[in-house]
Amino acid sequence: MEEEAELIRVSGVVQGVGFRPFVWRVAHRLGLRGSVRNRGDEVEIVVAGPSAARAALVREIRQGPPQAVVRDLVRVPAALPEGAGFVIADSAHGNISTGIAPDLATCPACRAEIRTPGARRAGYAFTNCTDCGPRFSIVTGLPYDRQHTTMAGFSMCAACRAEYDNPADRRFHAQPVACPACGPRLHFVMPGEGKAADSLDAAVAVLSRGGIIALKGIGGYHLACLATSDDAVRTLRTRKARPAKPLAVMMGSAAMVMDFCVPTVVELALLRDPAAPVVPLAVRAREAGRPALSAGLAPGLDRVGVMLAYTPLHDLLLERVGLPLVMTSGNRSGCPQVIDEASAYTDLAGIADGWLVHDRLIARRLDDSVMAVCAGAGRVIRRGRGLAPASLPLPPDMAHAPAVLALGADLKAAFCLAGNGQALLSAHIGNLDDPGVQDEFRAALADYRNLFAHHPAVIAVDAHPDYHSHALGRQLAQEAGLPLLPVWHHHAHVAACMVEHGVGVTSGPVVGIALDGVGLGQDGTAWGGEILLCDYRECQRVGGLAPVAMPGGDAASREPWRMLLAHLDAALGVEGTDAAHHHVPIAALDQRPVAVMRAMVRTGMNAPRGSSAGRLFDAMAALLDVAPARLSYEGEAAMRLEALARQAPAGDDALPFGLRDEGGMVRIDPAPMWRAVLRLRAAVTPAAHIAAAFHRGLATACADVARQVARRHGVETIALSGGVMHNAMLVEALEMRLRMVGLHVLLPRLAPAGDGGIALGQAAIAAVRYMEST
Repeated sequence: MEEEAELIRVSGVVQGVGFRPFVWRVAHRLGLRGSVRNRGDEVEIVVAGPSAARAALVREIRQGPPQAVVRDLVRVPAALPEGAGFVIADSAHGNISTGIAPDLATCPACRAEIRTPGARRAGYAFTNCTDCGPRFSIVTGLPYDRQHTTMAGFSMCAACRAEYDNPADRRFHAQPVACPACGPRLHFVMPGEGKAADSLDAAVAVLSRGGIIALKGIGGYHLACLATSDDAVRTLRTRKARPAKPLAVMMGSAAMVMDFCVPTVVELALLRDPAAPVVPLAVRAREAGRPALSAGLAPGLDRVGVMLAYTPLHDLLLERVGLPLVMTSGNRSGCPQVIDEASAYTDLAGIADGWLVHDRLIARRLDDSVMAVCAGAGRVIRRGRGLAPASLPLPPDMAHAPAVLALGADLKAAFCLAGNGQALLSAHIGNLDDPGVQDEFRAALADYRNLFAHHPAVIAVDAHPDYHSHALGRQLAQEAGLPLLPVWHHHAHVAACMVEHGVGVTSGPVVGIALDGVGLGQDGTAWGGEILLCDYRECQRVGGLAPVAMPGGDAASREPWRMLLAHLDAALGVEGTDAAHHHVPIAALDQRPVAVMRAMVRTGMNAPRGSSAGRLFDAMAALLDVAPARLSYEGEAAMRLEALARQAPAGDDALPFGLRDEGGMVRIDPAPMWRAVLRLRAAVTPAAHIAAAFHRGLATACADVARQVARRHGVETIALSGGVMHNAMLVEALEMRLRMVGLHVLLPRLAPAGDGGIALGQAAIAAVRYMEST
């Protein structure tokens, strides 16, 4: 049979995941000759041999190694290659895109190796292979080769070089390959004592006596202490000025997780994912004589965020400590996570008692990813280490859309680089109200654009003119002479969900249910509880929560009692609220400047009206006495309310909301719900029962409006989005009610439902508008 040759180009996540060694092994097994190499964002294969063998190679390539994602494969005829064998050729430069892999948790083989006495890497904290280890956090350029990583300064010893060059070895072309003889080294530093002789033992000694260490990980520093020590957790909160925000916990194994928590099968699968995200888990009840997690880890909540050790360093440390460790972002409150030693020693002084550091540089900051189970499957709450920079495909009819830079919103800031049929959503950056986070946002944006050679034709921003992200977008557009496209906040929320589920430009509209804290609406008021009729071109408000005054403006988002007063006054009138307060305990309003708030509402001075679902949750949490007078982190009241609701026995009773038609727009009126709640409180109904009925009531109201709108407009698809949709109890109740009436429900799973995913929707809307205007 005459030999023929072809060129195969493969794109996707195909660099840093052992893809070239995989192709080499398959080609050798099939008796093919040729070469494989990285070229920019692709893997390029030239292969010669019988047609059947080449077809078999393509079939196996499409399946790929475990961590690879093959998005596109193109085959074209080629000239016969020289040579008799199949080789891995040097990388070539080319068009750079988004094919670099995220950082990967330690694989079972490497985990076993560091525990094997006498092994060359026994106890080595930086062990890795083609299936695991640092990737995005160490990349300084593409293609993904050692000289383009922060490992460039570590010359491989002869033994590591032999593994790197051996196609049969799992470290064949593993770029971060290292060992104790040639790789990064660990050091433990304490003030006034210098470096310890045994770094891990010294760190364990500090932790065991209730101290706090700063630990350099893959994407930044963590602050660690014993998760079973109330005193250690209290000290960490005091030093970090973090009074109540949940602290993540790291555990060494699934067995340890089972000792302290009650995970479901799906939650265990998420924990074991190569991304190693933080997963909220129910905590096991305390038992006499057994260590338990500190109650101070997540005050007022019924779940604790847990992740498994994802580097050999974490594995070794947890093995020696023998107990779970708090592993929270190494930073001062409100500031970006520290990634270098100089900042660690200064910024974390006064918080940490010692520093466990190493000499491998971190190329970019990456917070831990957070995932949770909702409606029986995992979903992303925060994108970070292990998920970034994996891109999402745009719908097929956007494959040739122009490159777009979308800058997201100011809370949970993240940006999106879209082009070539893909959308790369950045890792979580933070709250842009903080100047340090603004600097980090600009630096990360420059880093991504340089690394992925992204040259936008248009820049998209949130329509709110006072957002820092809007101002930055306007500046960048002016400097580059590019058009700036403002996008309405809630339209972008719904569009992000549409993109993830492949809804095309020509697919017709969806009904979007966008529930969040607040975003600028198309009428210039604050929105946050909206039913929308959307495609990528336009968005029409067709229903939603009735607006209520927000006394004090932004202060109302921090002090839930303000929204409780406003809601009760709107539902009952001032006299009705006072009468109710006389008969029903409403502790949240005791000793509050009620008259001042009412004057603000009456005169309209600093009391804008808004339809915020988030503020409705805050008000209910205040009435049921689970919200503090002043919140210490975003979403605190709503999270406490959901935790309270989960304590209630199973039921189907729902608090009543009113529905009224206002010129074709269906308003959801909370007034009947508030009257019902006060009756239940007067009857001493358990607060958990009321909280659960509130969730079901709001879900019923939103589902009823969506059903009416969908029927009126001939729509069958409902897209759920907005930060309130991170509430699993609400989403599950809402999804069930929508499916029961035959509607198709889309729920964000790969991108956050909140502002962390909004840039994805902005990018899609801007791309379609730009395409159709040029």
